[in-house]
Amino acid sequence: MPLAELAPAGYTGTSERRVPPRRLSLTANFAWTLKGNLVYAACQWGMLVVLARLGSPEAVGQFTLALAISAPVFMFTNLQLAAVQATDAKGQYAFGDYFRLRIVTTAAALAGILLLAAGLRYSREAALVVLAVALAKAIESVSDIYYGLQQRRERMDRISLSMTSRGVLSLGALAVVFHATGSVAWGALAMAAVWLVVLLAYDLRVAKRLPAEVSEPGRGSLAKLAWLALPLGALAMMMSLNVNIPRSLIAHFLGDRELGLFAAMAYVTVAGSTIMNALGQAASPKLAGYYAGGDLRGFRRVLTKLLASGAVLGAAGVGVAALAGRQVLALLYGAEYAVHNDVFVWLMMATAMTHLAALLGNALTAARCFAAQAPLYLLVTMATTAGCFLLVPGHRLFGAAAAMLLAAMVQLAGSAGMLAYVVTHCPHTPGSLKR
Repeated sequence: MPLAELAPAGYTGTSERRVPPRRLSLTANFAWTLKGNLVYAACQWGMLVVLARLGSPEAVGQFTLALAISAPVFMFTNLQLAAVQATDAKGQYAFGDYFRLRIVTTAAALAGILLLAAGLRYSREAALVVLAVALAKAIESVSDIYYGLQQRRERMDRISLSMTSRGVLSLGALAVVFHATGSVAWGALAMAAVWLVVLLAYDLRVAKRLPAEVSEPGRGSLAKLAWLALPLGALAMMMSLNVNIPRSLIAHFLGDRELGLFAAMAYVTVAGSTIMNALGQAASPKLAGYYAGGDLRGFRRVLTKLLASGAVLGAAGVGVAALAGRQVLALLYGAEYAVHNDVFVWLMMATAMTHLAALLGNALTAARCFAAQAPLYLLVTMATTAGCFLLVPGHRLFGAAAAMLLAAMVQLAGSAGMLAYVVTHCPHTPGSLKR
């Protein structure tokens, strides 16, 4: 399909009159975002359950390893353009700029993963799983740039419907194909096919009904946009590495079976992360508007509510893991997972701290302070890597969980200090914020 057909109807590369879109309230946007993210995360977790129940921990490990390889690459090349687009309160760039840059970076990501899979000399089956998951992530990246357009217009309902469709259909497709073939690679290809159908049948059609947000891009505008978003791409990659480095090192030191056990437990924490992501996504345009307008009081009010919600959710997760974690793991995955409940509790503690740090990161992004976050996440990545190298060989899965908790503490402390500095010293801060 020509690239032009993927752009919203009306895109010509020239300026057009903007028609004000109908926007949803913050409460409605949060409700829709939460619904979509919860369903999507539940379906993604359901894929691990399917692989664990119909296959083995090794099958879970194969799928998880493919995600651990492809996710950091796509997180970097995506450059968080959806977030940059959603917080572009002054309309500095047109949708067409974001769209074309995403196509270029997605192609680069696919090429990079192909070379990486060849260089790492995986088995034929493992390499096929990596490539199938990479194809699915590429399709997801195109959908994501449309999500940024809808998020900027504060229409999270459309994103929610897309995510719900992708989640439910891909879970069903993977379950049917894996049950029929016993191949993780074929299951991942079925997931990719479903995501492509949703992109073409829903995301594209909804975008075509929107009034075009276009302006005549200047020469080199894509390069300038890429340079603007590059720190966020590096930041996203390091955030992904913080999740996937423990998994990669578990696979290296302990094998696919132990990786499958760890990944299955870790994915239970995604429920809370999904709620936090929904809060952050729904509130980002509001935070960006308050910041751009110099309303420090409004900025702080929204952020305080977000942090209070994150603290309550994190404490609840740790409590459930401590009191009933063994029963939860046995019910979800089986007895061989439940014996690692101590690991599960530490994972929930790390997740609770990461929730709060992620919300502070949303506030930093809304303030358009991108480059300042990269050094912090480099430090967090270094803490994760060092912790895993030191603790995983001797303490196995518990060591990986402890390393993640250490990194979460570094991330939370650094994010809090950085945001305190940004609202008074960041060069993007309006003068009224410095009072």
